[in-house]
Amino acid sequence: MAGPQLIDHLSVHPRLRVREALQIERVACRFHMTYGGTVVKRRMPKAGDLAPLIRFRKPRFDRVQRHLDDALTIEDLRRLAKRRTPKAAFDYTDGAAEDEVSIHRARQAFRDIEFHPSILRDVSNVRTDWQVLGGPVALPFAIAPTGFTRLMHTDGELAGARVAAEAGIPFSLSTLGTASIEDVAAAARQGRRWFQLYMWRDRERSMALVKRAADAGFDTLLATVDVPVAGARLRDVRNGMSIPPALTLRTALNAAVRPRWWVDLLTTEPLSFASLDRWSGTVGEYLDAMFDPTLTFDDLAWIKAHWPGKLVVKGIQTLDDAIAVVNLGVDGIVLSNHGGRQLDRAPVPFHLLPVVARELGAHTEILVDTGVMSGADVVAAVALGARSVLIGRAYLYGLMAGGEAGVRRAVDILAAQLVRTMKLLGVRSLEELSPTHVTQLRRLIPVVSDEPTGTGSN
Repeated sequence: MAGPQLIDHLSVHPRLRVREALQIERVACRFHMTYGGTVVKRRMPKAGDLAPLIRFRKPRFDRVQRHLDDALTIEDLRRLAKRRTPKAAFDYTDGAAEDEVSIHRARQAFRDIEFHPSILRDVSNVRTDWQVLGGPVALPFAIAPTGFTRLMHTDGELAGARVAAEAGIPFSLSTLGTASIEDVAAAARQGRRWFQLYMWRDRERSMALVKRAADAGFDTLLATVDVPVAGARLRDVRNGMSIPPALTLRTALNAAVRPRWWVDLLTTEPLSFASLDRWSGTVGEYLDAMFDPTLTFDDLAWIKAHWPGKLVVKGIQTLDDAIAVVNLGVDGIVLSNHGGRQLDRAPVPFHLLPVVARELGAHTEILVDTGVMSGADVVAAVALGARSVLIGRAYLYGLMAGGEAGVRRAVDILAAQLVRTMKLLGVRSLEELSPTHVTQLRRLIPVVSDEPTGTGSN
């Protein structure tokens, strides 16, 4: 037996040598791992080795809160909201006018930016507070006015007002709000409260609301001027969205998998509105019946003469109109296309912001809305000249996802993203943000006409 073992290795056929090596390697790999010719020994793990790797979470029995805690972005909250809310109510929030081009362009505009960070800055402490419209805010964003809010969740505007007061940001109540002026004031006694005004055909009724807001301690009036008629919100038309929601066969089938929403709606106080107790038609028909298409700059001056607090004009979409209202002596403007819910293919407010800020930033406070879905969006807007940003859908997604707790989660997400973005940019306060930190990368380049100014073409 010794003879064969002593045969010269070179005298063995090369194929046999390869096969023998492979057999030996297979046997070895049962107990070792081979990487690039290096053999790594394997062994059975010991309990002491596994213990540091195993971490059990505390059980979370509140299913809604568990889902909210797991939501890391506003888009996560949107997905939760869609699962928990009937289609008609969700689409009223999520949708926009006609082909919904405006809202998609507005969101894309915030994605199409490039940040320019500074390095080696001490950002261990970051301040996110400053003054907006004569009062302090802890963060440079506010909750926007939204209509029919209790349709999204029965906590409605009161949840938004309470969370805003806790966070140190303003809350805006819409003329079409489903909580009264006085109830919102009671829910957020220590918070800043703004009232949004739609000027109706019935001027006396409009100004009666304005007086109630002033008496209740609302410090700012947002006069919305982009609604001579209601936009064509096709999702609402297709869903038969009415006030209050009607139990048709379609809505009943959609509600079957969302019984909690209907139970909440039917077992709490009936929906009521700051402007009208009940309406049997669609949302669009209601708005058309209420809005005044004859509103002019003279009416704006009249409103200013009757309001004792700060006056902000919401719905500015051109530089010329911004200049005109600032010349009337208003305290601020909101660059807004109404969340894409009025004129589809309207200008993107975020694109308009730098132009207006260069021209009017020293003369008035500029706010902006539409398309804001993250704290980074807020930072970009502030850097380009906005004093504050209004969040509408972002807040409502949180509300639909989990009521007041969902609103709180939405504000926490935006605040955390805002602070992190500021630190990564190397800035320690809002005052340090400037246009040098942001470049807008435009996809849509205007076509320049070859015709002389003042002429038109067919």
